[in-house]
Amino acid sequence: MKAITADQFPIADNPHGVDVRHIHKTKDVVVSQITLQPGEFVKPHQAPVDAFFYVLECTPLMEIDGETVTVPRDTLVPSTAGHLHSIRNESDTVARFLVVKTPNPRP
Repeated sequence: MKAITADQFPIADNPHGVDVRHIHKTKDVVVSQITLQPGEFVKPHQAPVDAFFYVLECTPLMEIDGETVTVPRDTLVPSTAGHLHSIRNESDTVARFLVVKTPNPRP
């Protein structure tokens, strides 16, 4: 059995300038953990594939196609391909969440 922790992976180069670690990649899926410090955000963008976000820590603000919601811990938010989305951490604590994209846009 393989057990993986996010700290085993380097921070990936990304256009948002935040802590993104790709913790599992195959041709079919990529799983990334994103950590946002207070005030950090993932810029609005459109993913070319289906994705979902699963909040691990904090309550980030997620916007998908103009609808903004504060998302509590242990909540899954789906986003289909082509939808504009962004995530902001406006709290005083670190926000962490998983992003799962399928199929992997860069296998």
